[in-house]
Amino acid sequence: MRKGQWAEPLLALLRSRGDCIARRPWSHFRIRSCTCTSRPMLAAGLRGLPGLLGRGTPTLVPARGRKTRFDPPAKSKADRIKVPPPVDPAELLVILERFEQYRRVVSALRLEMKEEIQFKSYDRRHGEMAKLRKKAQEEEHQRLMALNDAENKRLLERRLERLQKEELLEKARKVQSNQHWVAFQEEFLKKKEQEVLQLQEESQHFITLENLDQRIEECLNQTQNYNFAIDKDGRIVKRTAMP
Repeated sequence: MRKGQWAEPLLALLRSRGDCIARRPWSHFRIRSCTCTSRPMLAAGLRGLPGLLGRGTPTLVPARGRKTRFDPPAKSKADRIKVPPPVDPAELLVILERFEQYRRVVSALRLEMKEEIQFKSYDRRHGEMAKLRKKAQEEEHQRLMALNDAENKRLLERRLERLQKEELLEKARKVQSNQHWVAFQEEFLKKKEQEVLQLQEESQHFITLENLDQRIEECLNQTQNYNFAIDKDGRIVKRTAMP
C-alpha cells in the first residue's frame, strides 16, 4: 500500500469512532523543569562567576541545551509538519478491539474489587465483624476494669498498712519525746536544787548589816604576813617576821 492510500480509510474509521488526530510536535508533551532559565544557562552563569563556586571547585562540564515549550522552532524546521507513521487499518481495528476488551476486563476487575472493599468496610462498621469487635472491646474493658479494681484494692491495703505503721511510729516517737522531756525537767530541777543549796551554804559567809561590825573586827584582829619569798614551784623559802 502506498503512502496516500491509507489516509482516507483511516480518517473515516476514526471519525466513525469519535476519535481525532492531533498533530502536535513531541516537544509539546515534554515536562518543563524550570520556567525562568534552563540548567545549562545556570551552569554557564556559574562558570562566568567562579567566586560563587569557591576557589577549589572544579569547573562544570558543559552540557547541551534544550528548548522550552515556549521557544520558537528553528528556521530550518519552520515549514516541517510531522506526519504520524502509517498504520494498517485492519491492524488498527484489531488493536482497538483488543484495547476495548482490555478496558472492559480491567473495569470489571476494578468494580469487583471495589464491591469487595465496600462489603468489608460495611461488615467492619455495621456487620457481624463489628458486633464481634464490639463484644471483644467490652470483654477487654471488663477485664481491664477488674484488673484496675484489684490493683486499687491492693494499693489501698498497702496504704492502710503504711498509715498504721506510721501511726505506731508517731505514737512511739511522742512517748519517747515525753520521756526525754520529763528526764530533762527532772535533771533541770535537781541542778537548780543543788544551786540553791550551794547558795544557802555560801550565804552563811555573806557580809550583812547585822554582822558588819563583827566582820570588821575579825579582819582587824586577823593579821596576814606577806613578807615571804617563794621559789619556782610556789614553795615559801624565806619569811621575815612582822615588825
